[in-house]
Amino acid sequence: MNYTIIDQIGNTPIVKSIALNTNPNVELYFKLEGNNPGGSVKDRAAYNMIKTALDSKAITKNTRLIEATSGNTGIALAMIAGIFNLDIELVMPETATRERVQTMKAYGAKVTLHPEGIEGARDYAAKKVENEEYFSFNQFANDANWKAHYNTTGPEIWRDTKGEVTHFVSSMGTTGTIMGTSTYLKEKKKTVQIIGVQPKEGSKIPGIRKWPDKYLPKIFNSSKVDVIYEVSKEEAIAMSRKLAKEEGIFAGMSSGGATTVALRLANELKEGVVVSIICDRGDRYLSSELFE
Repeated sequence: MNYTIIDQIGNTPIVKSIALNTNPNVELYFKLEGNNPGGSVKDRAAYNMIKTALDSKAITKNTRLIEATSGNTGIALAMIAGIFNLDIELVMPETATRERVQTMKAYGAKVTLHPEGIEGARDYAAKKVENEEYFSFNQFANDANWKAHYNTTGPEIWRDTKGEVTHFVSSMGTTGTIMGTSTYLKEKKKTVQIIGVQPKEGSKIPGIRKWPDKYLPKIFNSSKVDVIYEVSKEEAIAMSRKLAKEEGIFAGMSSGGATTVALRLANELKEGVVVSIICDRGDRYLSSELFE
């Protein structure tokens, strides 16, 4: 066997709800992306973006890399950049949890904290690319982001539900996960419903965004999402805690948001097979308010 850590990205488990779903006619499943080696769904996109850039010669071992991130993509990029011996600077909102910053540094990345949130971080990275010959993967406009999920996440869900999935629920950040998975699942079965999750007005939920038009990810195609539900920060926190206590699933706030919506669906449907993404692990939120 010649397995490497890269070979452990993807093929994450899918588990059935044993407590939260009480509708006997609906099966609710959680796809545990925290089981990726870097601890989140973003391992898939980060690997595909780096591999694609290296294969196309868009970058070399000497290229200075920079990327704006709210957290999970940065951790994944730091891990995979380290494996390929690449130097990378990650720009994050200064509100990022200490665990995320420390994890990125442990993998060897330089971390820059920006006072103006993810939008400010994106602008900072863009200026570095424009003025200082840096290269950015620009996850928000990079087809290798969503194609990672078209090639892996979607097929895994189809395989593991034996093609019986009727609804797919995902929180929306860069939108790579929902775009790629939607594209694959709808090619297999047009009737599959794709459900996006965004924060309510005024709610700030790590990993989920309702982007201003100026910052809307270029990879986002609204025709690939059937319905978008909104959740509050309070709902997302409460559900993250329930996931841990009742399902044994330790996850972040964006997973709580997605599960809130998945349960709404499960309660409303007469029958169906709902799959919801659990996008990361809860241990990177221990210094936040999430589990206080």
